[in-house]
Amino acid sequence: MKTKFLLFIILLFLISNAVNAQRRNWKRTRYEVIGGIGVANFMGELGGSGKVGQNYYHDFQFSQSRPLFNIGMRYKIFELLAAKVGLSFGYLHGNDETTNNIFRHDRNLKFRSPIIELASQLEFSIIKEPVRHRYSLRRSRKLSLKNLQVNTYLFAGVAGFWFNPRGKDDGPGGDGKWHSLQPLGTEGQGLIETRQKYHRVQMSIPLGIGFKYAISRKLSVGLEYGGRFTFTDYIDDVSTTYVDNDWLVNERGDLAGRLANPGLGEFVNSPGAQRGNPNNNDYYMFTIVSLSYKLYTGRNGMPKF
Repeated sequence: MKTKFLLFIILLFLISNAVNAQRRNWKRTRYEVIGGIGVANFMGELGGSGKVGQNYYHDFQFSQSRPLFNIGMRYKIFELLAAKVGLSFGYLHGNDETTNNIFRHDRNLKFRSPIIELASQLEFSIIKEPVRHRYSLRRSRKLSLKNLQVNTYLFAGVAGFWFNPRGKDDGPGGDGKWHSLQPLGTEGQGLIETRQKYHRVQMSIPLGIGFKYAISRKLSVGLEYGGRFTFTDYIDDVSTTYVDNDWLVNERGDLAGRLANPGLGEFVNSPGAQRGNPNNNDYYMFTIVSLSYKLYTGRNGMPKF
């Protein structure tokens, strides 16, 4: 009887140790390096389908998607909470030629801009990541959601980004090249006392959702979507009202005049007429497909490369 009881205690002790080790296993690979590609999208004054200045999802245009590249590193603070730092490089694009809205179409503005973003975010797992790869072809030939065990997380953070809107001088008398718009002051920035030049380094608030599936104990594939709420309305160089075009040409040259006011047909861009809507800041979003690789943690708590 005593022998059976002793064996039971030993077995209980071994099971308890195994469970605790399983729970602590995530700490051994709490660092991950990440690389990904995806698309960047922009919603502001240019393009879309609604009225000028409406930054809502009905203005989303897939045709304006542009490539995006991302690298980063993730650190698990707790099993359900992680911190990530990422560096992204991509392009944003908007074009009035793509909209059916007659006002926007005849306004005839377009822009493209590189964007470099350095972001930090906290990720909270609502479906936690399995400690080890759960789906195996050896166990089951059927692919199911139950077998997939997809880690699902919500994230929020803060980011700094650099942008440089450029317009194409393709109208009458133009050279057909892309030119930086901020130095030209297309809405009188730097020329009118109440309109200062905007800064091309700004802050944003990333919010979104991500999914991660382990294809091995170290390697995972992920999909992440995040919107960026910004504090500027000048990513596309459009925000307020037109200035007198003859005056702008006199102050900044013919190039500034052509890019500030390339209206089509009978479109009248009189001084003070609406060019954009300063009440809505610009918004951009990233969709990224990534690969992440887990690094073992050394005795000093740092990752081993």
